[in-house]
Amino acid sequence: MIPAPPAPRSIHWYWLCQLAGWGCVALFLLSYVFFSHPGPAIVAVCAGAACTGIALSHQWRGVLLRRRASGRPLAWPAHGGGIAALAALQTAAMWLFYLLFQPFGQPRGLAWLPNALIFWTGTYLAWTIFYHAAQAVRRARQAEAAALRLALAAKDAELRALQAQVNPHFFFNSLNSVRALIYEDADAAARMIDQLADLMRYALQSGHAQTVPLAVELAAVRAYLAIEQIRFEERLRVVADIEPGLERVAVPPMVLQTLVENAVKYGVETSAAGSDIRIRAWRAASATHIEVANTGALVDAGTSTQVGMANARKRLTLALGEQAALELRADAGWVRATLSLPESA
Repeated sequence: MIPAPPAPRSIHWYWLCQLAGWGCVALFLLSYVFFSHPGPAIVAVCAGAACTGIALSHQWRGVLLRRRASGRPLAWPAHGGGIAALAALQTAAMWLFYLLFQPFGQPRGLAWLPNALIFWTGTYLAWTIFYHAAQAVRRARQAEAAALRLALAAKDAELRALQAQVNPHFFFNSLNSVRALIYEDADAAARMIDQLADLMRYALQSGHAQTVPLAVELAAVRAYLAIEQIRFEERLRVVADIEPGLERVAVPPMVLQTLVENAVKYGVETSAAGSDIRIRAWRAASATHIEVANTGALVDAGTSTQVGMANARKRLTLALGEQAALELRADAGWVRATLSLPESA
């Protein structure tokens, strides 16, 4: 799952924006009057304006956050009243700074008051608009992150559900093989049970992972073929050709085993003479290709549920993305199931 953005990082950006924004206000005020009345007094007044602005806007932010947290966010008329109050407080603070530092001498009259109120009202209005805009962007990102977490959780649940369909199907077929062999060769049946126990352990452990290295999947396939070799003997003829360096390629667990199981079911079981099964893995055209081929012909869709292939395709897409593909075709007396995995997978 994707973690939510930590609170300290958000606060850090908030204070950075506060300092930058009110610093710009102070610089604007300073540039407006400094050349006509230079001196440390006007600098102190402008610095005081920035500090007061930071303090008042931070309190205003607290009010907005508390009202939203309570489920009763402020309406825009209430916003207007709050902004007017902030402008009045800021103006009063500025009058105190002018009275204290006297950059223009002793303050006299109130002719400056309307312009000051208008300026600070506009400043706090702009602050409020920018604050709500930033909050809207933040909430949109949080909603996007939440949607992504839900999508990943749904993907994981679907992948596990598909995996759960594979394991019982595989164990059912293997137990049928054990049952058939018990009456023919008890020692061979015992060896088959040992192999099946190893496969069960692998299937249960791999059910918690989206992908496993190809070398691990091949070890499980060899264990499965060892079981079927006991059952079919010389009718099952297997050749493996794995290009060096592909051992770490990621594949969905049990997907290769599903293809091999189909090759045994529709190639070996249906033929009195058995079938050759070839397992190849090679790299070409910026992709890794894994092929399971058996002698024979494609089974008519009306006589096969195609559940195994459909399941394998779905798990392949969920685990490795849309660029991963599984193709099934007949070619010169062979039925070939080919996995194509992009290099990024």
